[in-house]
Amino acid sequence: MGKGKLYALVGIGMAVSTQAKELLPYQDASLGTEQRIADLLSRMTLEEKVAQLQTIWHQRREMEDAQQRFLPDKAAAIMPLGIGHIARPSEFKTPQQTAEFNNAAQRWLKENTRLGIPALMHEEALHGYAAFDATSFPQAIALASSWSPDDLHDIYALAAGEMRATGSHWALTPILDIARDPRWGRIEETMGEDPYLMSALGVAAVEGFQGRPGTDGAFGGDKVVATLKHLTGHGQPQAGVNIAPAQIGPRELREVFLPPFEAAVRLAHAGSIMASYNEIDGIPSHINQSLLQDIVRDDWGFNGVVVSDYYAIKELNTRHNLYENDKQAARAAILAGVDMETPDPQTFPHLVELVSSGQLDQEAVDRSVRRVLAMKFRLGLFEHPYVDADRADKQVGATSQRDFARQVAEKSMVLLKNDGILPLDAGKLKRLAVIGPHADDTLLGGYSSIPRQTVSIFAGLRDKLAGQVQVDFAPGTRLTKPIADISERSKQANTRSMQRWNADEMLLADDNDRQGLLEEAVQLAGKADAVVLVLGENEGLSREAWADEHLGDRTSLQLVGNQLELARAVLATGRPVVMVLTNGRPLALGELAGAVPAIIEAWYLGQETGHALANVLFGQVSPSGKLPLTFPRSAGHVPSFYNHKPSAKRGYLFDDISPLYPFGHGLSYSEFAYSGLTIDATDARPDGNVRVSLQLTNQGKYDATEVVQLYVRDPQASISRPVKQLKGFKRVPIKAGEKVRVSFSLPVNLLAFYDAQMRYVVEPGQIQLMIGSSSADIRLKGEFQVQGEITDVSASKAYLSEAVITRE
Repeated sequence: MGKGKLYALVGIGMAVSTQAKELLPYQDASLGTEQRIADLLSRMTLEEKVAQLQTIWHQRREMEDAQQRFLPDKAAAIMPLGIGHIARPSEFKTPQQTAEFNNAAQRWLKENTRLGIPALMHEEALHGYAAFDATSFPQAIALASSWSPDDLHDIYALAAGEMRATGSHWALTPILDIARDPRWGRIEETMGEDPYLMSALGVAAVEGFQGRPGTDGAFGGDKVVATLKHLTGHGQPQAGVNIAPAQIGPRELREVFLPPFEAAVRLAHAGSIMASYNEIDGIPSHINQSLLQDIVRDDWGFNGVVVSDYYAIKELNTRHNLYENDKQAARAAILAGVDMETPDPQTFPHLVELVSSGQLDQEAVDRSVRRVLAMKFRLGLFEHPYVDADRADKQVGATSQRDFARQVAEKSMVLLKNDGILPLDAGKLKRLAVIGPHADDTLLGGYSSIPRQTVSIFAGLRDKLAGQVQVDFAPGTRLTKPIADISERSKQANTRSMQRWNADEMLLADDNDRQGLLEEAVQLAGKADAVVLVLGENEGLSREAWADEHLGDRTSLQLVGNQLELARAVLATGRPVVMVLTNGRPLALGELAGAVPAIIEAWYLGQETGHALANVLFGQVSPSGKLPLTFPRSAGHVPSFYNHKPSAKRGYLFDDISPLYPFGHGLSYSEFAYSGLTIDATDARPDGNVRVSLQLTNQGKYDATEVVQLYVRDPQASISRPVKQLKGFKRVPIKAGEKVRVSFSLPVNLLAFYDAQMRYVVEPGQIQLMIGSSSADIRLKGEFQVQGEITDVSASKAYLSEAVITRE
């Protein structure tokens, strides 16, 4: 090579080096987000743009060595143009390993792709960050039983901090599906059947994850993007079968299923939404432009990212049978409003060919890319793509969080029945029998990992009563056949939740599996002074049915196996029995509802299960949970939601049509008196507020918490209205003998509904008001008149009422 050419090449290299030190507009944090997006978008090729709308999950595993470290050479082959986001990088890694992997991936993208665009890292966080060592809280249905938005906020704020500590930015939660069919295996992932309760909890969850972004839309360094799931109607599938069509009319869709999503968008500014697998009136959500564009973006003003559910775009062909090929499915989805495909590049890579061939306007791609880039800029990833990996292990699942996890678990239990047996008195016991197939196992529920610490019911009671009472355990029965592949880590943590939830084949135990267990348990019960009988389900019996070979929905709500026989035999010993239910769906208890003296619905209570239950059983904590959904008497009673229409409950031949336990039900160790109802309706007109006040007195001997619930009914309207609708609630901690005043400010616009012309209106007339301890335990009644004319209030919707406590 001649000197001239050599000098020329050196000169070019020097020029490139000099230019690299000069910030391009999109790299300049002092500029506004829109300006940075416009600059970056102008520099991107079509192929680079399409890469930003894709995810890698299975291919991510190909970028890891045996020690799960990042492999640059594999990355060069898998994501040479960059990538929109990487799915579940925490899988099977410690927090530090996750942080190191994420740092290495971001560094490679920054240094080895043309534009250096960082990737989003998405994770599951249904009831805490679903990763090794992370803090595990009660399952979502249990969290909803707390009726505590404040705790929901703090739970998801903690999860966000743990996620960001490992370099993750995007949580695929909260789930805001209104759940109206307990046969559906995913009901445990929801927060119940009521749109008002769901709205309050959903707004709190999103604000916990995201905080309140600054005026520039920026997220704090310890916050993550929340994803509202699943839009929509997913929780009332045909026959209770996951992803089945939802038979929902447009009015019911807008009044029942959409309000929680709308509230989370308008009030909490949720950053992303996931479309649902199911179809409504023949249109799958992933191509429902009326839903994703007209309602979500044009009406609600949503400006975030709409992400596909896993493989859902491809399933437009393989399951819904709509298109000839993946290319057509990709075109339909992006035009309808889906911005990103998960979890692997399947259909969206075809967007390049669709644009190049003129079958798709490039603006459709640019529109989605802008939204993805906006998320990355708002998270600060261009300036701060890395985390301190050495801190990850210390922050994730920190010991200091255990008390909080236990307190939330205590609030999440629902006392369904108590004939005076509870709380137990340790001073009157010498031996306590703990019986149940999972009483010595910690059930965490779906979308869980393995936390640093788990406490089973048996272990929690043994710890609580150490040195006072002898605590013995017997399984009594088995529910499902053992899973062969139990990891060493699961054994150490005393939980098999992940295996049961993930295993495709799930077989019920038979007589050989249960041989001798019932007899052993009955003998143990006969020697005890009291029995804690732990029955219900496990994660393999109620779960997400994500494939034809991985099912989780059921036709029956009854206890599986010989649990009823076991309960009868234990009761026959004559010993005092407390039944604790650990399960993911409402169960039809049949004769046990009457036969057992005390019943606690514990759901899945997270890592501190045993300690929390022990505190409640022995009266250190009075139970305060309330059911977020109705317990039907059998699967034949479904649907059984409380806010039904007046014509829905005429009756059954040979059976009681009422619920086993109603929505909002939950007992306490104390007794509460409601009195002194006042209603100030002077401003009872559209855009106004009605002031409601009552006195609550704790007449018992225990400090306790009551959840005061406010319901309304419109007895005469132009469209038939539900018999009852929750429109306010308040958790009220109150000491024994104390009196407090609870006051609600009820927006009149919260009474609006869609009339015959599908206008969102407030109609004048009488409104009945009911306040009580559950939807069926109404203690105070009143009424007021809404004044004025019929008014369209679609531009000034109300989502939540306000409540305050005044100590007297």
